[in-house]
Amino acid sequence: MNRPQWTRERTYIGGAWVETRGDICEVEDPATEKVIGRVRQATQADATQAVDAARAAAPAWGSTTPAYRIAALRALSTALRERGDLLVDTLVGEVGTPVSLARSSHLGQALTVLDSYAELLETFAFEDYLANTRVLRESAGVVAAITPWNYPLYQLIAKVAPALAAGCPVVVKPAELTPLSAFIVADAAEAIGLPPGVFNLVPGPGGEVGEVLATHPGVDVVSFTGSTRVGRRVAALAADTVKRVCLELGGKSASLMLPGADVERAVSATVANVMVNSGQTCAAWTRLLVPRSELDQSLAVAEAAASRQVVGDPRHEATELGPVISAAQRRSVLNYIEQAVAEGATLVEGGTERPRGLTVGHYVRPTVLTGVSPQSRIAQEEVFGPVLVVLPYEDVGDAVDLANATPYGLAGSVWGPDDERAFSVARRLRTGRVDVNGAAWNPSAPFGGYKQSGNGRELGSWGIEEFLETKAVQMPYAASGSR
Repeated sequence: MNRPQWTRERTYIGGAWVETRGDICEVEDPATEKVIGRVRQATQADATQAVDAARAAAPAWGSTTPAYRIAALRALSTALRERGDLLVDTLVGEVGTPVSLARSSHLGQALTVLDSYAELLETFAFEDYLANTRVLRESAGVVAAITPWNYPLYQLIAKVAPALAAGCPVVVKPAELTPLSAFIVADAAEAIGLPPGVFNLVPGPGGEVGEVLATHPGVDVVSFTGSTRVGRRVAALAADTVKRVCLELGGKSASLMLPGADVERAVSATVANVMVNSGQTCAAWTRLLVPRSELDQSLAVAEAAASRQVVGDPRHEATELGPVISAAQRRSVLNYIEQAVAEGATLVEGGTERPRGLTVGHYVRPTVLTGVSPQSRIAQEEVFGPVLVVLPYEDVGDAVDLANATPYGLAGSVWGPDDERAFSVARRLRTGRVDVNGAAWNPSAPFGGYKQSGNGRELGSWGIEEFLETKAVQMPYAASGSR
Protein backbone atom coordinates (compact mmCIF):
# COMPACT_ATOMS: atom_id res chain seq x y z
CA MET A 1 0.00 0.00 0.00
CA ASN A 2 1.40 3.40 -0.96
CA ARG A 3 1.54 6.10 1.65
CA PRO A 4 -0.53 9.19 0.83
CA GLN A 5 1.36 12.25 -0.34
CA TRP A 6 -0.52 15.40 0.47
CA THR A 7 0.06 19.07 -0.14
CA ARG A 8 -2.83 21.47 0.49
CA GLU A 9 -2.22 25.18 0.02
CA ARG A 10 -5.89 26.19 0.06
CA THR A 11 -8.82 25.45 2.30
CA TYR A 12 -12.56 25.24 1.77
CA ILE A 13 -14.60 28.30 2.79
CA GLY A 14 -17.91 29.51 1.40
CA GLY A 15 -18.08 26.80 -1.25
CA ALA A 16 -14.68 27.61 -2.77
CA TRP A 17 -11.03 26.73 -2.28
CA VAL A 18 -9.41 29.88 -0.95
CA GLU A 19 -5.83 30.83 -0.19
CA THR A 20 -5.06 30.76 3.49
CA ARG A 21 -2.56 32.96 5.25
CA GLY A 22 -1.04 30.68 7.87
CA ASP A 23 2.17 28.72 8.19
CA ILE A 24 2.82 25.33 6.64
CA CYS A 25 2.04 22.41 8.98
CA GLU A 26 3.86 19.16 8.27
CA VAL A 27 1.95 15.94 8.84
CA GLU A 28 4.06 13.07 10.12
CA ASP A 29 3.46 9.35 9.70
CA PRO A 30 3.73 8.03 13.30
CA ALA A 31 4.99 4.66 12.08
CA THR A 32 7.86 5.94 9.94
CA GLU A 33 8.44 9.37 11.50
CA LYS A 34 8.52 10.77 7.95
CA VAL A 35 6.55 13.73 6.64
CA ILE A 36 3.72 12.54 4.39
CA GLY A 37 1.82 15.79 3.90
CA ARG A 38 1.89 19.56 4.19
CA VAL A 39 -1.08 21.77 4.91
CA ARG A 40 -1.13 25.55 4.94
CA GLN A 41 -2.95 26.49 8.11
CA ALA A 42 -5.78 28.93 8.48
CA THR A 43 -5.39 32.13 10.46
CA GLN A 44 -7.75 34.04 12.69
CA ALA A 45 -8.84 36.06 9.66
CA ASP A 46 -9.58 32.85 7.75
CA ALA A 47 -11.61 31.52 10.68
CA THR A 48 -13.62 34.76 10.75
CA GLN A 49 -14.22 34.47 7.00
CA ALA A 50 -15.47 30.92 7.48
CA VAL A 51 -17.87 31.96 10.24
CA ASP A 52 -19.18 34.78 8.03
CA ALA A 53 -19.74 32.29 5.18
CA ALA A 54 -21.61 29.92 7.48
CA ARG A 55 -23.63 32.80 8.89
CA ALA A 56 -24.67 33.84 5.39
CA ALA A 57 -25.71 30.26 4.59
CA ALA A 58 -27.64 29.69 7.81
CA PRO A 59 -31.08 31.11 6.91
CA ALA A 60 -31.41 29.17 3.65
CA TRP A 61 -29.95 25.91 4.99
CA GLY A 62 -32.03 26.12 8.18
CA SER A 63 -35.21 26.47 6.10
CA THR A 64 -34.57 23.44 3.88
CA THR A 65 -36.88 20.48 4.27
CA PRO A 66 -35.80 17.30 6.03
CA ALA A 67 -36.15 15.52 2.67
CA TYR A 68 -33.64 17.91 1.11
CA ARG A 69 -31.18 17.35 3.94
CA ILE A 70 -31.69 13.57 3.76
CA ALA A 71 -30.69 13.69 0.11
CA ALA A 72 -27.60 15.76 0.97
CA LEU A 73 -26.50 13.35 3.70
CA ARG A 74 -26.97 10.35 1.44
CA ALA A 75 -25.03 12.06 -1.34
CA LEU A 76 -22.22 12.82 1.10
CA SER A 77 -22.18 9.18 2.22
CA THR A 78 -21.91 8.03 -1.39
CA ALA A 79 -19.11 10.51 -2.12
CA LEU A 80 -17.14 9.35 0.92
CA ARG A 81 -17.61 5.71 -0.02
CA GLU A 82 -16.21 6.51 -3.45
CA ARG A 83 -13.15 7.87 -1.65
CA GLY A 84 -13.02 4.95 0.79
CA ASP A 85 -9.62 3.57 -0.21
CA LEU A 86 -8.10 7.04 -0.13
CA LEU A 87 -9.60 7.69 3.30
CA VAL A 88 -8.27 4.43 4.72
CA ASP A 89 -4.82 5.12 3.30
CA THR A 90 -4.90 8.65 4.71
CA LEU A 91 -6.05 7.58 8.16
CA VAL A 92 -3.33 4.95 8.38
CA GLY A 93 -0.79 7.58 7.36
CA GLU A 94 -1.81 10.43 9.63
CA VAL A 95 -2.99 8.49 12.72
CA GLY A 96 -0.83 5.37 12.51
CA THR A 97 -3.88 3.21 13.11
CA PRO A 98 -3.79 -0.34 11.72
CA VAL A 99 -5.35 -0.63 8.27
CA SER A 100 -7.99 -3.10 9.45
CA LEU A 101 -9.09 -0.67 12.16
CA ALA A 102 -8.99 2.29 9.77
CA ARG A 103 -11.35 0.37 7.51
CA SER A 104 -13.75 -0.80 10.25
CA SER A 105 -13.83 1.76 13.06
CA HIS A 106 -12.45 4.96 11.56
CA LEU A 107 -14.21 4.80 8.19
CA GLY A 108 -16.85 2.14 8.70
CA GLN A 109 -18.32 3.58 11.88
CA ALA A 110 -18.19 7.11 10.46
CA LEU A 111 -20.28 6.02 7.49
CA THR A 112 -22.65 4.12 9.77
CA VAL A 113 -23.25 7.27 11.81
CA LEU A 114 -23.70 9.39 8.68
CA ASP A 115 -26.24 6.94 7.27
CA SER A 116 -28.04 6.76 10.61
CA TYR A 117 -28.81 10.47 10.47
CA ALA A 118 -30.25 10.24 6.98
CA GLU A 119 -32.52 7.49 8.27
CA LEU A 120 -33.38 9.29 11.51
CA LEU A 121 -34.43 12.45 9.65
CA GLU A 122 -37.22 10.51 7.97
CA THR A 123 -39.15 10.35 11.27
CA PHE A 124 -37.61 13.06 13.47
CA ALA A 125 -40.29 15.40 14.86
CA PHE A 126 -39.36 19.03 14.27
CA GLU A 127 -42.85 20.07 15.38
CA ASP A 128 -44.99 18.81 18.23
CA TYR A 129 -48.29 19.83 19.78
CA LEU A 130 -49.21 20.45 23.40
CA ALA A 131 -52.79 21.67 23.90
CA ASN A 132 -52.81 25.16 22.31
CA THR A 133 -49.03 25.24 21.89
CA ARG A 134 -47.07 24.30 18.79
CA VAL A 135 -43.58 23.28 19.90
CA LEU A 136 -41.00 23.89 17.17
CA ARG A 137 -37.46 22.56 17.01
CA GLU A 138 -35.41 24.89 14.86
CA SER A 139 -31.81 25.11 13.73
CA ALA A 140 -29.61 26.61 16.44
CA GLY A 141 -27.48 28.39 13.82
CA VAL A 142 -23.78 28.13 13.03
CA VAL A 143 -21.89 25.20 14.53
CA ALA A 144 -18.15 25.18 15.18
CA ALA A 145 -16.91 21.58 15.21
CA ILE A 146 -13.48 21.19 16.84
CA THR A 147 -12.25 17.65 16.40
CA PRO A 148 -9.40 15.54 17.89
CA TRP A 149 -6.58 13.56 16.32
CA ASN A 150 -7.35 10.07 17.58
CA TYR A 151 -10.41 9.40 15.37
CA PRO A 152 -10.29 12.39 13.02
CA LEU A 153 -12.83 11.23 10.43
CA TYR A 154 -15.28 9.57 12.83
CA GLN A 155 -15.35 12.54 15.19
CA LEU A 156 -15.82 14.96 12.31
CA ILE A 157 -18.78 13.00 10.96
CA ALA A 158 -20.26 12.54 14.46
CA LYS A 159 -20.53 16.34 14.64
CA VAL A 160 -21.12 17.38 11.04
CA ALA A 161 -23.84 14.82 10.23
CA PRO A 162 -26.24 15.79 13.07
CA ALA A 163 -25.49 19.49 12.60
CA LEU A 164 -26.38 19.32 8.91
CA ALA A 165 -29.42 17.18 9.77
CA ALA A 166 -30.57 19.87 12.19
CA GLY A 167 -30.20 22.56 9.52
CA CYS A 168 -26.97 24.06 10.85
CA PRO A 169 -24.02 25.10 8.65
CA VAL A 170 -20.67 24.03 10.09
CA VAL A 171 -17.13 25.32 10.44
CA VAL A 172 -14.75 22.44 11.06
CA LYS A 173 -11.37 22.80 12.75
CA PRO A 174 -9.50 19.49 12.64
CA ALA A 175 -6.59 18.66 14.95
CA GLU A 176 -3.23 19.97 13.77
CA LEU A 177 -1.71 16.48 13.79
CA THR A 178 -4.39 14.94 11.54
CA PRO A 179 -5.89 17.44 9.07
CA LEU A 180 -5.63 15.34 5.91
CA SER A 181 -8.82 13.29 6.18
CA ALA A 182 -10.85 16.46 6.77
CA PHE A 183 -9.78 17.72 3.35
CA ILE A 184 -11.24 14.59 1.76
CA VAL A 185 -14.58 15.39 3.42
CA ALA A 186 -14.34 18.92 2.00
CA ASP A 187 -13.64 17.43 -1.43
CA ALA A 188 -16.77 15.31 -1.06
CA ALA A 189 -18.85 18.30 0.08
CA GLU A 190 -17.78 20.20 -3.01
CA ALA A 191 -18.39 17.22 -5.29
CA ILE A 192 -22.01 16.79 -4.19
CA GLY A 193 -22.76 20.51 -4.55
CA LEU A 194 -23.42 21.24 -0.90
CA PRO A 195 -24.56 24.90 -0.88
CA PRO A 196 -21.78 27.48 -0.31
CA GLY A 197 -21.05 28.10 3.36
CA VAL A 198 -22.79 24.97 4.64
CA PHE A 199 -19.46 23.15 5.14
CA ASN A 200 -16.30 25.13 5.87
CA LEU A 201 -12.84 23.87 6.80
CA VAL A 202 -10.26 25.85 8.80
CA PRO A 203 -7.19 23.77 9.78
CA GLY A 204 -5.00 25.59 12.24
CA PRO A 205 -3.75 25.98 15.79
CA GLY A 206 -6.26 25.65 18.58
CA GLY A 207 -4.81 28.70 20.32
CA GLU A 208 -5.64 30.84 17.30
CA VAL A 209 -8.29 29.33 15.04
CA GLY A 210 -10.04 27.39 17.82
CA GLU A 211 -10.23 30.43 20.04
CA VAL A 212 -11.80 32.51 17.26
CA LEU A 213 -14.51 29.89 16.86
CA ALA A 214 -15.12 29.70 20.61
CA THR A 215 -15.44 33.47 21.02
CA HIS A 216 -16.99 34.61 17.73
CA PRO A 217 -20.53 35.98 18.25
CA GLY A 218 -21.50 34.51 14.88
CA VAL A 219 -21.03 30.97 16.20
CA ASP A 220 -24.09 29.65 18.01
CA VAL A 221 -22.86 26.21 19.12
CA VAL A 222 -19.39 24.86 19.77
CA SER A 223 -19.02 21.10 19.68
CA PHE A 224 -15.61 20.09 21.01
CA THR A 225 -13.96 16.72 21.50
CA GLY A 226 -10.56 16.57 23.15
CA SER A 227 -8.81 16.80 26.49
CA THR A 228 -10.54 17.99 29.62
CA ARG A 229 -7.93 20.73 29.99
CA VAL A 230 -8.67 22.23 26.57
CA GLY A 231 -12.40 21.66 27.02
CA ARG A 232 -12.35 23.89 30.10
CA ARG A 233 -10.62 26.58 28.04
CA VAL A 234 -13.18 26.33 25.24
CA ALA A 235 -16.08 26.57 27.70
CA ALA A 236 -14.54 29.58 29.42
CA LEU A 237 -13.98 31.40 26.13
CA ALA A 238 -17.50 30.65 24.91
CA ALA A 239 -19.07 31.92 28.14
CA ASP A 240 -18.74 35.58 27.14
CA THR A 241 -21.20 35.12 24.28
CA VAL A 242 -23.33 32.59 26.21
CA LYS A 243 -23.21 30.18 23.28
CA ARG A 244 -24.02 26.56 23.72
CA VAL A 245 -21.01 24.30 24.28
CA CYS A 246 -21.06 20.54 23.86
CA LEU A 247 -18.01 18.83 25.33
CA GLU A 248 -16.82 15.25 24.88
CA LEU A 249 -13.70 15.03 27.00
CA GLY A 250 -11.46 12.52 28.73
CA GLY A 251 -12.15 9.25 30.44
CA LYS A 252 -10.73 6.73 32.88
CA SER A 253 -13.31 4.04 32.42
CA ALA A 254 -13.61 0.89 34.49
CA SER A 255 -14.25 -2.65 33.32
CA LEU A 256 -15.85 -4.28 36.34
CA MET A 257 -15.74 -8.07 36.56
CA LEU A 258 -18.27 -9.43 39.05
CA PRO A 259 -17.79 -12.66 41.02
CA GLY A 260 -18.85 -15.58 38.89
CA ALA A 261 -18.18 -13.86 35.57
CA ASP A 262 -16.27 -15.63 32.82
CA VAL A 263 -12.72 -14.53 33.68
CA GLU A 264 -11.17 -15.47 30.33
CA ARG A 265 -13.82 -13.62 28.37
CA ALA A 266 -14.00 -10.52 30.57
CA VAL A 267 -10.26 -10.00 30.93
CA SER A 268 -9.38 -10.77 27.30
CA ALA A 269 -12.08 -8.42 26.03
CA THR A 270 -10.89 -5.68 28.37
CA VAL A 271 -7.29 -6.00 27.20
CA ALA A 272 -8.43 -5.91 23.57
CA ASN A 273 -10.54 -2.82 24.25
CA VAL A 274 -7.64 -0.94 25.86
CA MET A 275 -5.29 -1.70 22.97
CA VAL A 276 -7.64 -0.50 20.20
CA ASN A 277 -6.11 2.47 18.35
CA SER A 278 -3.00 2.07 20.53
CA GLY A 279 -5.01 3.02 23.60
CA GLN A 280 -5.89 6.40 22.12
CA THR A 281 -9.62 6.07 22.73
CA CYS A 282 -11.40 8.30 25.22
CA ALA A 283 -13.88 5.56 26.13
CA ALA A 284 -11.26 2.81 26.63
CA TRP A 285 -11.68 0.57 29.69
CA THR A 286 -8.30 1.45 31.18
CA ARG A 287 -9.00 0.09 34.69
CA LEU A 288 -9.90 -3.56 35.21
CA LEU A 289 -11.57 -4.22 38.56
CA VAL A 290 -11.55 -7.86 39.67
CA PRO A 291 -12.45 -9.74 42.87
CA ARG A 292 -9.34 -10.09 45.00
CA SER A 293 -9.81 -13.87 45.07
CA GLU A 294 -9.55 -13.91 41.25
CA LEU A 295 -6.66 -11.46 40.91
CA ASP A 296 -3.96 -14.01 40.10
CA GLN A 297 -6.06 -15.73 37.43
CA SER A 298 -7.05 -12.37 35.96
CA LEU A 299 -3.43 -11.23 35.75
CA ALA A 300 -2.43 -14.45 34.00
CA VAL A 301 -5.17 -13.97 31.41
CA ALA A 302 -4.29 -10.28 30.97
CA GLU A 303 -0.61 -11.09 30.50
CA ALA A 304 -1.39 -13.69 27.86
CA ALA A 305 -3.86 -11.45 26.04
CA ALA A 306 -1.48 -8.48 25.96
CA SER A 307 1.42 -10.62 24.79
CA ARG A 308 -0.68 -11.88 21.87
CA GLN A 309 -1.18 -8.38 20.50
CA VAL A 310 0.44 -8.08 17.07
CA VAL A 311 2.44 -4.86 17.17
CA GLY A 312 3.95 -3.51 13.98
CA ASP A 313 3.51 -1.77 10.66
CA PRO A 314 -0.06 -0.41 10.53
CA ARG A 315 -0.16 -1.12 6.80
CA HIS A 316 -0.03 -4.87 7.42
CA GLU A 317 -3.42 -6.55 7.68
CA ALA A 318 -2.32 -8.68 10.65
CA THR A 319 -1.23 -5.70 12.77
CA GLU A 320 -3.45 -5.02 15.78
CA LEU A 321 -1.46 -2.30 17.50
CA GLY A 322 0.33 0.50 15.69
CA PRO A 323 2.26 3.49 17.07
CA VAL A 324 0.88 6.29 19.19
CA ILE A 325 0.41 9.59 17.41
CA SER A 326 3.68 11.41 18.15
CA ALA A 327 7.00 11.40 19.95
CA ALA A 328 5.51 13.66 22.61
CA GLN A 329 2.61 11.28 23.20
CA ARG A 330 5.00 8.33 23.43
CA ARG A 331 7.10 10.16 26.03
CA SER A 332 3.96 10.95 28.01
CA VAL A 333 2.79 7.32 28.04
CA LEU A 334 6.23 6.02 29.00
CA ASN A 335 6.42 8.58 31.80
CA TYR A 336 3.21 7.20 33.30
CA ILE A 337 4.60 3.66 33.20
CA GLU A 338 7.98 4.69 34.65
CA GLN A 339 6.39 6.64 37.49
CA ALA A 340 4.03 3.78 38.36
CA VAL A 341 6.88 1.27 38.50
CA ALA A 342 8.98 3.67 40.57
CA GLU A 343 6.08 3.90 43.04
CA GLY A 344 5.94 0.12 43.42
CA ALA A 345 3.68 -1.10 40.62
CA THR A 346 4.17 -4.61 39.31
CA LEU A 347 4.78 -4.82 35.57
CA VAL A 348 2.72 -7.78 34.42
CA GLU A 349 3.42 -7.32 30.70
CA GLY A 350 5.02 -4.71 28.48
CA GLY A 351 6.98 -1.78 29.80
CA THR A 352 9.04 1.08 28.45
CA GLU A 353 11.32 -0.82 26.05
CA ARG A 354 10.55 -0.66 22.36
CA PRO A 355 8.64 -3.58 20.88
CA ARG A 356 11.03 -6.12 19.41
CA GLY A 357 12.23 -5.27 15.91
CA LEU A 358 10.78 -1.75 15.83
CA THR A 359 13.56 0.83 15.96
CA VAL A 360 11.57 3.59 14.21
CA GLY A 361 8.08 4.86 14.98
CA HIS A 362 6.28 6.01 18.10
CA TYR A 363 5.54 2.52 19.41
CA VAL A 364 4.63 1.56 22.96
CA ARG A 365 4.46 -2.04 24.09
CA PRO A 366 1.02 -3.28 25.21
CA THR A 367 1.36 -2.89 28.97
CA VAL A 368 -0.46 -4.32 32.00
CA LEU A 369 0.23 -3.06 35.53
CA THR A 370 -1.02 -4.02 38.97
CA GLY A 371 -0.11 -3.27 42.58
CA VAL A 372 -0.97 0.43 42.29
CA SER A 373 -3.02 2.58 44.61
CA PRO A 374 -6.49 3.48 43.26
CA GLN A 375 -5.50 7.08 43.99
CA SER A 376 -2.24 6.91 42.04
CA ARG A 377 -1.70 9.03 38.98
CA ILE A 378 -1.85 6.11 36.56
CA ALA A 379 -5.16 4.95 38.08
CA GLN A 380 -6.72 8.41 38.05
CA GLU A 381 -5.48 10.18 34.91
CA GLU A 382 -6.08 9.49 31.24
CA VAL A 383 -2.88 7.93 29.87
CA PHE A 384 -4.07 7.70 26.25
CA GLY A 385 -1.82 4.79 25.44
CA PRO A 386 -1.94 0.96 25.43
CA VAL A 387 -1.82 0.66 29.22
CA LEU A 388 -4.18 -1.31 31.49
CA VAL A 389 -4.24 -1.07 35.29
CA VAL A 390 -5.67 -4.08 37.19
CA LEU A 391 -7.16 -3.31 40.60
CA PRO A 392 -8.56 -5.86 43.08
CA TYR A 393 -11.68 -5.19 45.11
CA GLU A 394 -13.17 -6.71 48.26
CA ASP A 395 -16.90 -6.77 47.47
CA VAL A 396 -19.31 -5.35 44.89
CA GLY A 397 -19.90 -2.17 46.88
CA ASP A 398 -16.15 -1.60 46.97
CA ALA A 399 -15.98 -2.24 43.21
CA VAL A 400 -18.67 0.34 42.46
CA ASP A 401 -16.90 2.89 44.67
CA LEU A 402 -13.61 2.24 42.85
CA ALA A 403 -15.28 2.53 39.45
CA ASN A 404 -16.79 5.90 40.41
CA ALA A 405 -13.70 7.24 42.19
CA THR A 406 -12.17 9.29 39.37
CA PRO A 407 -13.01 12.76 38.02
CA TYR A 408 -14.30 11.13 34.84
CA GLY A 409 -17.46 9.31 33.81
CA LEU A 410 -17.47 8.56 30.10
CA ALA A 411 -17.82 4.81 29.64
CA GLY A 412 -17.35 1.43 31.27
CA SER A 413 -18.35 -2.19 31.24
CA VAL A 414 -19.75 -4.76 33.64
CA TRP A 415 -19.16 -8.49 33.31
CA GLY A 416 -21.39 -10.79 35.34
CA PRO A 417 -22.65 -14.35 35.54
CA ASP A 418 -25.95 -13.16 34.07
CA ASP A 419 -27.08 -10.00 32.27
CA GLU A 420 -29.57 -8.80 34.87
CA ARG A 421 -27.06 -8.96 37.72
CA ALA A 422 -24.59 -7.05 35.60
CA PHE A 423 -27.28 -4.51 34.66
CA SER A 424 -28.09 -3.86 38.33
CA VAL A 425 -24.44 -2.89 38.87
CA ALA A 426 -24.34 -0.86 35.63
CA ARG A 427 -27.12 1.33 37.05
CA ARG A 428 -24.83 2.27 39.95
CA LEU A 429 -21.97 3.52 37.77
CA ARG A 430 -21.69 7.29 37.32
CA THR A 431 -20.84 7.17 33.66
CA GLY A 432 -22.47 7.99 30.35
CA ARG A 433 -22.24 4.55 28.75
CA VAL A 434 -21.90 1.03 30.12
CA ASP A 435 -21.51 -2.15 28.08
CA VAL A 436 -22.93 -5.27 29.74
CA ASN A 437 -21.24 -8.60 28.99
CA GLY A 438 -19.68 -7.45 25.75
CA ALA A 439 -22.82 -5.95 24.18
CA ALA A 440 -22.46 -4.46 20.70
CA TRP A 441 -22.06 -0.76 19.91
CA ASN A 442 -25.29 0.99 18.96
CA PRO A 443 -24.76 4.02 16.64
CA SER A 444 -28.19 5.40 17.52
CA ALA A 445 -27.66 5.36 21.30
CA PRO A 446 -26.49 8.52 23.10
CA PHE A 447 -22.79 8.94 23.80
CA GLY A 448 -21.35 11.40 26.30
CA GLY A 449 -20.07 11.75 29.81
CA TYR A 450 -20.76 12.54 33.43
CA LYS A 451 -18.54 14.75 35.58
CA GLN A 452 -15.35 15.98 33.90
CA SER A 453 -15.92 13.77 30.87
CA GLY A 454 -18.06 16.54 29.47
CA ASN A 455 -21.65 17.52 28.80
CA GLY A 456 -24.12 17.04 25.99
CA ARG A 457 -24.60 13.90 23.96
CA GLU A 458 -23.63 12.70 20.50
CA LEU A 459 -25.30 10.10 18.23
CA GLY A 460 -28.94 9.36 17.55
CA SER A 461 -31.70 11.86 18.16
CA TRP A 462 -29.69 13.24 21.08
CA GLY A 463 -27.03 14.32 18.59
CA ILE A 464 -29.54 16.30 16.54
CA GLU A 465 -31.04 17.92 19.63
CA GLU A 466 -27.66 19.41 20.55
CA PHE A 467 -28.01 21.63 17.47
CA LEU A 468 -31.65 22.65 17.84
CA GLU A 469 -33.45 25.45 19.65
CA THR A 470 -36.96 24.87 21.03
CA LYS A 471 -39.68 27.42 20.42
CA ALA A 472 -43.16 27.40 21.98
CA VAL A 473 -45.81 29.10 19.80
CA GLN A 474 -49.06 29.68 21.68
CA MET A 475 -52.12 29.47 19.46
CA PRO A 476 -55.63 30.80 20.27
CA TYR A 477 -57.01 27.32 19.70
CA ALA A 478 -56.04 23.75 20.51
CA ALA A 479 -53.40 22.74 17.99
CA SER A 480 -54.03 19.82 15.66
CA GLY A 481 -52.65 16.63 17.13
CA SER A 482 -52.42 18.10 20.65
CA ARG A 483 -52.22 15.87 23.62
